[in-house]
Amino acid sequence: MSAVAVLDFHARLGPAPGATATLLAAMDGAGIGLAAVGAGGLVGLDQLSRLVVDGGRAEAGADNEAVHRACAGSGGRLLPFFFADPARDVDAYAAAATRFRGLELSPAVHGFRFDDPAVATLAEIATTVRHPVYVVCLGRDGTRTADLLALARRFPAVTFVHGHCGFTGLDADGLTLIAAQPNIVVETSGCFTAIARLAVARLGPGRVVFGTEFPLQDPRVELAKLAALGLGPDHLAMVAGGNAARLLGLLEGVGA
Repeated sequence: MSAVAVLDFHARLGPAPGATATLLAAMDGAGIGLAAVGAGGLVGLDQLSRLVVDGGRAEAGADNEAVHRACAGSGGRLLPFFFADPARDVDAYAAAATRFRGLELSPAVHGFRFDDPAVATLAEIATTVRHPVYVVCLGRDGTRTADLLALARRFPAVTFVHGHCGFTGLDADGLTLIAAQPNIVVETSGCFTAIARLAVARLGPGRVVFGTEFPLQDPRVELAKLAALGLGPDHLAMVAGGNAARLLGLLEGVGA
């Protein structure tokens, strides 16, 4: 993998002191050049697992300005995403959007549905600033892959990034569901190797981006999965970083 430019589309920066240095060191150790990052540590893993299974809402908000400051001091290696709670962050995202590279929405953390009018407003802002929107689906009404598909159809100018290749990391049916919707791409962190391989086959290598979910996952584990896909050089370059660079505006010189 050392000969391929790797861009991690999904890493997190928590509030702990030294989090930026820890992430950069992990990237260096794995041979990852750039990473798109959002706020992490909003809720603990026990609470997050309960929210995923049982539903509900965490009131914790993301410190998006701290993420932006950390990225600004990274020498261009870290690219900030705005992690929005639709119930309270619409105005904040509208005001700050041009300083970020993308938008993240989490129905698990903030307990919303994809048909929430506030989600539509956030998507409209993302359209204006040409942000990709990273989302992770759940297994409940309003947050399933079919609901993401409906949202993507409403906003065809937005690229929605389907985190972890779908719910549970084994969502083969979800890949079939989104295959005909060109503005949905998938991100590979946390899913099974078989599902990542199926994503490339069903969507094409131009609609798959590599991610790690650092610090929950060791980047070397995700890179081993990427290598195990057996992609040819051109397709590997697309999945490892080329597609992400295009979505993040890096190939167009879009501002930081």
